[in-house]
Amino acid sequence: MKLARAIHFDESDLNVFHSPARTGEWCISGGFEFSNWGQGDLEGKARQAFSNGWLGLETFGRVTFVAVTQVEPVEIEQATQDLAEHFVRIYGAPSVEAALDVAQTEIAHMSDMCDEHAPNTLLTVARELTETGVHEAFRVITPQEAVLEALAVHGSLDD
Repeated sequence: MKLARAIHFDESDLNVFHSPARTGEWCISGGFEFSNWGQGDLEGKARQAFSNGWLGLETFGRVTFVAVTQVEPVEIEQATQDLAEHFVRIYGAPSVEAALDVAQTEIAHMSDMCDEHAPNTLLTVARELTETGVHEAFRVITPQEAVLEALAVHGSLDD
């Protein structure tokens, strides 16, 4: 089973998101956060989170890139529990038990997407607000194999 972890190539996420996700935390799309948004909500850092932010499942912050990796069942269980608790705290779900099915569905959707890709594949998300709601599109950036000649220095020690 696979899931995606937050990855950072530089510090830009610290500047563009109100609350950046922590490197290495498990992530999902988190598009549900924007289900009631309109054009007036799309300003500044909130717009950036809407436009291309994945949702971290520990900090509930946002990140631009995620990397596909193996996940253990116990990690899935913890992420599901954390997300269900988030639904109670932030969205008013009546109980963690009532929120577990939705949390499982969100994580299963992300896992299904990740299972199609090799480890270390990068994913990005792009969202737009349409007349029918939030539309999400995902971009896949496959890992590139390094060419030995690009890394090795050829020469002689006899000089």
